[in-house]
Amino acid sequence: MSDYIQVETTTATQEEAEKIARALLEARLAACVQIVPCQSLYHWQGAIEESRELRCTIKARKDLFPEIASLIRSLHSYDTPEIIAAAIVDGAPAYLDWMQQELKTNKEPL
Repeated sequence: MSDYIQVETTTATQEEAEKIARALLEARLAACVQIVPCQSLYHWQGAIEESRELRCTIKARKDLFPEIASLIRSLHSYDTPEIIAAAIVDGAPAYLDWMQQELKTNKEPL
């Protein structure tokens, strides 16, 4: 098992997705953020809703998750944004090494 995670969030607009992605990258909380259009169907306030969204997949380290979640919440327009993390159980060593080089260390302030 590695110390790396993929964090998912969705946004309503491309601009919001890019704003969040750039903030995460500038803070070195993400090594990479992929932004992909998606269609979401979900329960919300007693009804089934449907919307076009942008899914952001954030490559990061597990110890950075609290800061990632906090930053997303501070920039997000949704009342209850999706902020979930899944473990990366394994990966190509060169890719994981690259991620480690691009992410802030535990000792670096925001």
